[in-house]
Formats: sequence, C-alpha cells, structure tokens
Amino acid sequence: MQPMRFIRDIHARKAALRQPVVSFEFFPPKTEEGERALLEKTIPALKEAHPDYCSVTYGAGGGTREKTLGIVDRIQREHQIVAMSHLTCVNATAEELRQVLTQARALGIMNILALRGDPPGASGDFAKTEGGFEFSHQLVRFIKEMGGFCIGTAGFPEGHVACKEGREVDWDRLKAKIDCGADFVLTQLFFDDRDFFRFRDYLARKGVAVPLCPGLIPILSAHQIKRFTALCGAELPAPLLASLEKYADNDEACADFGIEYATRQCEELLRGGVPGLHFYTLNKARSTVQVLRNLRLA
Repeated sequence: MQPMRFIRDIHARKAALRQPVVSFEFFPPKTEEGERALLEKTIPALKEAHPDYCSVTYGAGGGTREKTLGIVDRIQREHQIVAMSHLTCVNATAEELRQVLTQARALGIMNILALRGDPPGASGDFAKTEGGFEFSHQLVRFIKEMGGFCIGTAGFPEGHVACKEGREVDWDRLKAKIDCGADFVLTQLFFDDRDFFRFRDYLARKGVAVPLCPGLIPILSAHQIKRFTALCGAELPAPLLASLEKYADNDEACADFGIEYATRQCEELLRGGVPGLHFYTLNKARSTVQVLRNLRLA
C-alpha cells in the first residue's frame, strides 16, 4: 500500500527525478449512482495513468462537506492514492472549520486545498460568515497554525474574476497566501500558455519558490466550456473559439479536438519547465488518460 504523504513531499521527490507531478480533480457526485461510478469506474480507469494524487472539490456554499471528506477517505483507503480535500470559507465559522479539519486529520487526510470559495449558487457577492473568514489567506494561516497539514491554494493566471484592480494585484494577493503558509499552488483553467508563464515569471520576481502547477481541462463540449469560462473569467482565445464553433453540434468530435488541444498545451508547458499538470477531469476518464498517453506520461 502506498503510504499517505504530503503533496509538498511528492513535489520534492518528482522534482529530484526531473518528472512532472500528475494530479486529477473530482467533484462529489449528487447521487449514490454517480458516486459509485466515480469510485468503481472513473478512478480505476484514471489510476492506470499512475497519478501522484487526486483532489476533491467542496461545492459552492460548502454544501458537500461530509461527502467530500468521505470520498477523499475512500480514494485513499480503497485505491491507495494520496488525496486532498478542498476547504472553503463559505458558510462556516472558524470553529466549524476547525471541526472539519479535526475530522480530516482523524481520517488520515493530510492535504487541504484552502479556498475562499464561491457563494451558494455560485452567483452574487461573497459574504463573510460571522465568526468566519473573509479571505483565503486567513484560512491558510488558520490551517498552518493547526499544524499537521500540507496546504495548497488557488492561483489565477488571468487574474481572479472578482478582482477589479488588475491581475498583478491578484497575483500579489496570491503571494500573501503563500507567505501565510501555502505549500503549493494549483491554477484556474486557462487556454493560452503565455498567461501562465507571465503569471509564473511575475511571482518568481517576487521571490515565490513553491510549486505553481497549471490546471488544465480537456474540452468535452463547446457549450460546456463556454459556460465554464463565463463563470470563472477565463478567456477562450479567438483561434480556439473559431475551432469550437465547428464542433458546436458534435460533442464527440469536440472531445477529440479537446484532447489534441490539451496535449499541445501540456507539451508547451512541460517544455517551459512546469512542476506538474493538474487535470480537471469532470469525473470522466477518457480524455485525461488519452492526453497523458499522448505525452507518454501514462
């Protein structure tokens, strides 16, 4: 059985081997059938690609708290894959967050992705819970003070959609999160690698040395990716948008195109020396596995 480890140690080991860390993200399914499919079909299929770790999202409003911890626990116990739980500031006091972290620790969950989180319904302005936290750097510091966890946080190569002051201000705020104790960064999805390299180089000039891992999504359908990017503020470059129009009514062809596009994106990122690749799988296996096969990483 693979020992449970801190993700920062995984990064250190893979960096010494000059190999990228490969990780996958899942979301908690809404139904028992969906959860069964994830744990019994999707994860075993993705496991063939030998991921270094997986992460499980928390859901807008923190509504999947128990389910998230349960799935992370099962991934570690049943599949022997290091797994990380997302944790957000939404709808929770500091004491409630402490209880979640205590429960995670009891389950052997050692890795936490600390996020401010989206408001319930993923719309409207974020509202601080009385007795809770307003910013993710406060959550990072809180987890660090509890001790015993490896802490990841989110970065935004194009700037956070809610940050009106400009992307450099948002990147400075990310540095503040790192200074509060974050061990590594996973980025929001993006489709122009120049955005990532600009983001990475800016933070390097500020003295940031923790791993900055690009987050990638192999496109499955034109309609779906337009909806996702509208929500998160990521840009679809004009050439990509033009290609997607060709596949507006053909999801199968669009998914094949998405594999090709993600493969090219990853090749450029790997040439640029990224420490890893983090895939937003949407609880599907085929596209991510094929991209990794194309890269000879599976």
